[in-house]
Amino acid sequence: MQLVHEERRIFGSLNVEENLILAGLTATARWPLARIYEMFPRLQERRTSRGTDLSGGEQQMLAIARALVRDPKIVLLDEPFEGLAPVIVHDLVEVCRRLAAAGQTIVLVEQNLAATLALAHRVYIINNGHIAHEGPASELKAQPELLQRYLGV
Repeated sequence: MQLVHEERRIFGSLNVEENLILAGLTATARWPLARIYEMFPRLQERRTSRGTDLSGGEQQMLAIARALVRDPKIVLLDEPFEGLAPVIVHDLVEVCRRLAAAGQTIVLVEQNLAATLALAHRVYIINNGHIAHEGPASELKAQPELLQRYLGV
């Protein structure tokens, strides 16, 4: 299991490739860099750039790639779309879709409802630490009154 923190926690003084290699050092199984770069072509373009020189979206791609390089059974994503441009959010949603289609389990904690519903199979709405609603994402899409009741949208 790998957690991608909201704060990203990449090594700013290391370049992209060094961040990826370091993340995979102690992994029992790891993805080859070619597979990471296939998933995130922008990281291949920026592989010699230091973490501090990356945009917020590129840093988020690197944070997710660092988790994936360890070949986890489950990836936990904490607010992965926060503060990112819509085009980057779209790209990251597509990456998550491809991962899920390949059998990767992803647990997503996210406030961006549109991105969440575009990606999720199952949704849990938590209010004051309690599960207020659970069900298939299709149910929320088909019944907007549920969104109004629980989220006021």
